[in-house]
Amino acid sequence: MATTNFIDGLTNVADSTTLGTLTAPDPTKNHTWFDDFDDYTAAQWVITETGSGTRAVGNLDGGVLVITNAGADNDANFLQWSGNTAAGVVETFKWESSKAMWFKARLKVSDATDSDLVIGLQITDTTPLDVSDGLFFIKPDDSAVLTFRAEKNNTASTVTTATLADDTYFTVGFAYLPQGDGTSAGLPICNVYYNDARVGSLTTFTNFPDDEELAISFGIQNGEGAAKVLSLDYLYVGKER
Repeated sequence: MATTNFIDGLTNVADSTTLGTLTAPDPTKNHTWFDDFDDYTAAQWVITETGSGTRAVGNLDGGVLVITNAGADNDANFLQWSGNTAAGVVETFKWESSKAMWFKARLKVSDATDSDLVIGLQITDTTPLDVSDGLFFIKPDDSAVLTFRAEKNNTASTVTTATLADDTYFTVGFAYLPQGDGTSAGLPICNVYYNDARVGSLTTFTNFPDDEELAISFGIQNGEGAAKVLSLDYLYVGKER
């Protein structure tokens, strides 16, 4: 297949604007957060922990944050973004119906059944498995089924996403598009993805948390008296300004 080279660059803004001559897409169009986890600084996160687990970058290609719980039932590690303050959770994203929003992460869990898993955007909360507001993926103990939840004031809209396998990497994400995606007659849609394939959509947004700022959040809890491991390769969040 032939390759098209844009030798004069590529932009998404008018020539007359500040970055109209920039030979790349305008990075100010979106509020973007991305971590490839080539490093880890504990002060960047508020950690809610039961037991004495560990969090460290592994000696693994691509940069991977490895979170290992202690060995008792219900031992847990949950992290929320702190903006390198170590003082409190920093909620830097808010869903708005008129602005596109994207989330994607690559991760795996050592035990897909006997563990609880959560990853996404949530309000500040020390009980992220029972949070009242957020846009996130969650898997309960005694089940390998991962579900996407758009939740507002403890009422949620859900999309069953996938059945996970032990110690197997997967990607998960969502894309909220206020102008539709070409299949929704120009109406807003939130598509949910597993391994970059769309597995479901939401077209009703009553339960999307439009009244709360949200924080980047993730973590794992043991479902039995044995240590469980969450390996997080990367995490991306983006939103139109």
